[in-house]
Amino acid sequence: MIGVGSGEKQGDRAAERAVMVETQLVSRGLRDVRVLEAMRTICREVFVPAPYLEDAYADRALAVGYGQTISQPYIVAYMTEWLGVESHHHVLEVGTGTGYQTAVLARLARTVVTVERIAELSETARARVMEVDVANVTFLTGDGGLGAKEFGPFDRIMVTAAAPRTPRALLEQLTDDGRMVLPVGEEGDQRLVLVERRGDRFDETNLLRVRFVPLLGEAGFAE
Repeated sequence: MIGVGSGEKQGDRAAERAVMVETQLVSRGLRDVRVLEAMRTICREVFVPAPYLEDAYADRALAVGYGQTISQPYIVAYMTEWLGVESHHHVLEVGTGTGYQTAVLARLARTVVTVERIAELSETARARVMEVDVANVTFLTGDGGLGAKEFGPFDRIMVTAAAPRTPRALLEQLTDDGRMVLPVGEEGDQRLVLVERRGDRFDETNLLRVRFVPLLGEAGFAE
């Protein structure tokens, strides 16, 4: 794995965060005040691989090892805004990665459960999330496409890897009136989808063309 940097060693980069929010998020139409504040507050450099610390606030995804990436700030904020997380919500995240998206969700929600299939990534993410003073997260290791039934149901679900179709287990763990945001499709042909549950009906809205790493496991692609 590529080593992840520590924000404590990098000094205060609040000015860079402020510029990132204005030039990459607000300028592209993002308006949720709580999401923008979370993006403005959380030190992204804590979650970025050491070789790329200078690019912590660049408008692009960065490799983090194990074939995974940390999404560009805009995609993190865009997905979070569409998820519509409120302060009383119980949230499931599938794909912990470095923990940056986890920390953003945790700043908005009551509680977050995050599932990562790679134990080393999960352990590192836990340490980094604690470093930015976020404590309302439960870290699990396993097949995220199966969700975390024992901790559900969930008001909101975010998936940060592309599945060939929406995993049935995740639909079943979504509360009535719940929302899920996830990338769906094959490599090179993915769309970001908003799923809204209304009783036994699941309404889907296509949001954006995207490119994510594949979701591996029973509900995703073969390893």
